[in-house]
Amino acid sequence: MVYVRWNTVIIGVVIAIILGFVLGLISASGAFIGFLIATIYVGYMIGGDYVNGAIHGALVGIVAAIVLFILALIGFGVAAGLSDIIILAIIGAIGGVIGVLIGGRGRSRF
Repeated sequence: MVYVRWNTVIIGVVIAIILGFVLGLISASGAFIGFLIATIYVGYMIGGDYVNGAIHGALVGIVAAIVLFILALIGFGVAAGLSDIIILAIIGAIGGVIGVLIGGRGRSRF
């Protein structure tokens, strides 16, 4: 069973949205690169095994996509939809695994 560290997920969501916005202004694929960087950070901070990193990274992608969807509904003009939730969850899982690999398998950061 994986214990979800929500404080790390929330930090990852904030980083993902900020980096996604800033890098999205630079290039079309910059938003996805920003999300990938944020989820690599989350995987690194979480540590543990691959499953732990993938779950936390996917949660960052899902929560960030939902936040962007809500912002789009409010009228901030952010492009988001159901397909973005799936895509960002996949990118998040990949980034979480990469972060765990960078941090070293089996070591906890906290």
